[in-house]
Amino acid sequence: MKKSKVAILRTNPKTVLADHEKLMKLADFAEELPKNKEVILKDNISWHLPMPSANTTPWQLEGVIKALRSSGYKKISCVQNQTVVTNAFKGEDLNKYKPIFKKYEIPVLFNFKDEDIKWEIYEPKTKMNVLHKIFPEGISIPSYFKNKSILHLPTVKCHIYTTTTGAMKNAFGGLLTKRRHYTHTWIHETLVDLLAIQKEIHSGIFAVMDGTTAGNGPGPRTLIPEVKNVILASRDQVAIDAVSAKMMGFDPMKIKYIRMAHEQGLGVGNPSEIEVAGDADLADENWGFEVGTTMHKKLAWLGWYGPTKFLQKLIFRTPLVNIPILWSEVYHDYFRWNVNEKSIYNKWIRETDWGKMFAEYEPRTD
Repeated sequence: MKKSKVAILRTNPKTVLADHEKLMKLADFAEELPKNKEVILKDNISWHLPMPSANTTPWQLEGVIKALRSSGYKKISCVQNQTVVTNAFKGEDLNKYKPIFKKYEIPVLFNFKDEDIKWEIYEPKTKMNVLHKIFPEGISIPSYFKNKSILHLPTVKCHIYTTTTGAMKNAFGGLLTKRRHYTHTWIHETLVDLLAIQKEIHSGIFAVMDGTTAGNGPGPRTLIPEVKNVILASRDQVAIDAVSAKMMGFDPMKIKYIRMAHEQGLGVGNPSEIEVAGDADLADENWGFEVGTTMHKKLAWLGWYGPTKFLQKLIFRTPLVNIPILWSEVYHDYFRWNVNEKSIYNKWIRETDWGKMFAEYEPRTD
């Protein structure tokens, strides 16, 4: 049986746009994404503020668009999602996506705007692990997603709920409604269910992951950015998450969502069964990342997994949910950003080549 393939390349600010086309070709993207089907770009805005390693980078977004255009893909769109703690409009502005969308004439839709996206009840053919129990009234998905390809644009980073986050977690925002937080207690099982649904509804699934600056620590927002100068791509969402997890220093098969997806035949999570193309030696690196903890992680654990989780329906499924939403906004956007993360961002801008590139980023004119 042919192994799943993950492509990895070393890159730098001077070559990063061209490197994306080389990377995608190494990962056989044209075999996965039919040219007669629209390709939906699903960027990743974990925090609307421009925290290094938290969000899709502008060079990642532009590099992928250029690669698609040069290979003859004419139907390309982007779908943004909004969560209870992130603002998609701020996010695409502060992370410099808007000029890219404008230059390449990429229509942007918002899955939380009724005039953009309609939702429908979907009956999965695959047996679900948990979604049918969490949403007994039916699993809602955007009707726009059906019979189109999806191209995920995650970053290499840690996550307080799932240890690592990447291609599989990136579907969490676009494919579920704003009530997606109902699933946090069963987040690993949810990600596996979502991958199964994607395989049923999409004409192709591909991921390009940015590790130019990777995120150590208690992500997906309050991260410790570390320059790693790598980019990854794959047709196999499980495999790319497994390889990036291994590079971060984790055993992929001990991460529940990766192991479950592997065991359920949705992809390959065992690194020994994955072919690495490009700069293959990078897959053997161990960055020694650790998730760590924050006040937010401790409170989230109490709400979703700890002894008080029996209160979650009262807290998270009634108007009381506005209390933790407000707390998260104040904690992250006003306290953490101003006290800690803003200085990290400014240091990254001053002292790294990627930060300097971000500060001056404009879409290419060629």
